[in-house]
Amino acid sequence: MEESRLCQWTVIRSVLSILQWWGFNVTVIIMNKWIFQKMDFKFPLTVSCIHFICSAIGAYMVIKVLKLKPLIVVDPEDRWRRIFPMSFVFCINIVLGNVSLRYIPVSFMQTIKSFTPATTVILQWLVWSKHFDMRIWASLIPIVGGILLTSITELSFNMFGFCAALFGCLATSTKTILAESLLHGYKFDSINTVYYMAPFATMILAVPALLLEGPGVVAWLQTGPPLLSSFCIIFGSGVLAFCLNFSIFYVIHSTTAVTFNVAGNLKVAVAVTCSWLIFRNPISMMNAVGCAITLIGCTFYGYVRHMLSQQTPGTPRTPRTPRKSMEFVPLVNEKLEDKV
Repeated sequence: MEESRLCQWTVIRSVLSILQWWGFNVTVIIMNKWIFQKMDFKFPLTVSCIHFICSAIGAYMVIKVLKLKPLIVVDPEDRWRRIFPMSFVFCINIVLGNVSLRYIPVSFMQTIKSFTPATTVILQWLVWSKHFDMRIWASLIPIVGGILLTSITELSFNMFGFCAALFGCLATSTKTILAESLLHGYKFDSINTVYYMAPFATMILAVPALLLEGPGVVAWLQTGPPLLSSFCIIFGSGVLAFCLNFSIFYVIHSTTAVTFNVAGNLKVAVAVTCSWLIFRNPISMMNAVGCAITLIGCTFYGYVRHMLSQQTPGTPRTPRTPRKSMEFVPLVNEKLEDKV
């Protein structure tokens, strides 16, 4: 009975965390598109840097000031060996997402991001030597086909934005797998991950943003809209980005890398609808069909994953990791319990 209640609570917690992540994700995407399109603030590196600064401040306030979460002490060597690579990949992921938002509509960008489950599976197969059932590979076909159809029929197609979104899928998969290793294997929690990751990401982005976009930002400040409202919107998106970063790692901790990516694809319909209502970007019939095929493929993919996880004991399950695969060394004491 207790095990059943615990299982139900785990499912409820995972669902609530995913819904919370959806809300923050869609809001941040719409706000960023508003900043780039309506405010004419076309500086994705600067916006990304502001997001990470807000995330660093938010994590510091939660841990050091409010003391809502105890700090997990990590050796400086491990910070550079484990956390810095994930921060670098996560930084690339955010920048590529903002760059694609500048050049292509939200609906098209979100549809391309639906390719992430495929890149996640491929990366786990190639790099981590995980093996997947043929049904997993077959479930990826409609996802890829729907994205191809959407790309061919997109009325606002931009090659640079398309490539940025496509490479963003690869960065998202890499970041998600690395974060899963950090949170599950190292007994790390979500807020401590943001606490250690955000300063690294700010450090990585600060100099390129200053050199490449600094003069443009100064010119925008001199000719742009009212500064007070503009700063409120830009830094408001940064605060929501902190909430999003927190919820991302919370979802990864509560679920798995592939579940996280599949859940992310289910928010595409909401993002597409909201973007059309706000920005009125044109969507052709075939474009909508391609998006629908992608969503159906994501749903089928999640169904296949669920069916394979329900196999009886003794039946080979997927994914499985060969015995020769290397295990990561924990960052913190294995006895440290995660309370997130």
